[in-house]
Amino acid sequence: MEDVDSQDIAQETPAKDVFVAPSINEKAILAGASYTYHSPVPATISQDLSVECVLGVDEAGRGPVLGPMVYGLLYLPLSKHRSLLAETHHFDDSKALTPAVRSSLMQGLCTPHMDLYKSCGWATRVMSARDISSGMLKPAGTYNLNAQAMDATIDLIKDVFAKGINVREIYIDTIGSPQIYQKKLERIFPTTAITVAKKADSLYPCVSAASVCAKVTRDAALEVCYQTYASHATDKGEPKASAEGWGSGYPSDARCTTWLKGHMNPIFGWGSECRFSWGTAKDLFEAKGSGVKVEWPMDDDEQDMRVTDFFTAGREGEENDESNALSTWFGRPVTEAVF
Repeated sequence: MEDVDSQDIAQETPAKDVFVAPSINEKAILAGASYTYHSPVPATISQDLSVECVLGVDEAGRGPVLGPMVYGLLYLPLSKHRSLLAETHHFDDSKALTPAVRSSLMQGLCTPHMDLYKSCGWATRVMSARDISSGMLKPAGTYNLNAQAMDATIDLIKDVFAKGINVREIYIDTIGSPQIYQKKLERIFPTTAITVAKKADSLYPCVSAASVCAKVTRDAALEVCYQTYASHATDKGEPKASAEGWGSGYPSDARCTTWLKGHMNPIFGWGSECRFSWGTAKDLFEAKGSGVKVEWPMDDDEQDMRVTDFFTAGREGEENDESNALSTWFGRPVTEAVF
């Protein structure tokens, strides 16, 4: 779906010791299920819900063939937007931060005595590879990635409003055309000032912080996905590996494609960590000698048959007719002539 250069691949590769935030639900991740997590409402807001807040949304993992796509949301008092996030903690686009810095910032959001914890609320929507693929591969009416992403964004924002948070400004990194996306959101949230922009994660600190929430959650989720393979390796006496074994998960990452080729089941392909709707997965499946082709034959002679055809009464002497089998199963009705 998306090509990234070597620098981006290095930044997108999961860290060896990524911080495991409360947004990680191992059971759901291993089951291939999507889920949402919301942090507690911070004290500075819960004690006075009239406080005007700013909210940012961004995603991580849109392009990879492996792992979930994660949407992150963060809100805080409008008065602390730039002073706390940009000036004090130097939040930036998650791809511009090292894995260690991202983990440190995320840990600050999750540690009770920290100023970030006291002022910021955050949420994530983990969209599993399985659910993304099932939406995109629907036989009737494709649920494309943009539509799935937009729905995830809208649901996260609605959840925050439902908590009574006084959100006055919303900033979002765009999906497709910023103007079209912004107009749709303005119809849904008419009382809030909304800005949808390209590179919003570099322009607005709340979006930068949301991108960190999304990226650190995705990195930890990838590590959870990899546990199945790492545990299998340990059972065989091999050293346990981190999710670095499959690299960044992007199709353009040689480590990713090498891992996919080496771990493909000829019938089932891969586990719930793989997006089967991606061209990379499809190509590997359809490559000569790689996957087993399954055909589901249909009997053309029976395609036009109706259920009532099995119950049509036959003529005398046709009791053994195959088409009359059901109608004679319990015998024929007794006529007056018998008596």
